[in-house]
Amino acid sequence: MGDLDIRAAVPDDIPAIVGLLADDPLGAQRESLDDFTPYLAALERLSADPNQRLVVAVRDGRVVGTLQLTIVPGLSRRGATRSIIEGVRVHADERGSGLGTRFIEWAIEESRRENCQLVQLTSDNTRTDAHRFYERLGFVASHVGFKLQL
Repeated sequence: MGDLDIRAAVPDDIPAIVGLLADDPLGAQRESLDDFTPYLAALERLSADPNQRLVVAVRDGRVVGTLQLTIVPGLSRRGATRSIIEGVRVHADERGSGLGTRFIEWAIEESRRENCQLVQLTSDNTRTDAHRFYERLGFVASHVGFKLQL
């Protein structure tokens, strides 16, 4: 396998990113490969926000993974800053290659650079393989999450 580059996402990456997000039963219900306009607008908002990192992993010129990292300043935990990892996706051809681990390590290091005291993430209840993966990397399932669809 060729060298891997983790870099900020650019507009030309959107079709590949959306393809990764849609490449499972949950994502297939939520994402649309027909119109990239809302994704391009979202990338513009994310790129303008200094607390957001939308990155891609590129190998041999091909996007093979994506991840979003959000830096959240806060008052709780004595004014701690935390980060939230979201939208982690690895192309099916790359699963088991160590890319997921490398992605999470990148996010943790970026969080340290931002002086975060806590890194958190959520994972859908049905993603049991992902749960085991995150636990192997030291994450603890410590909370119950709730969502309200608007």
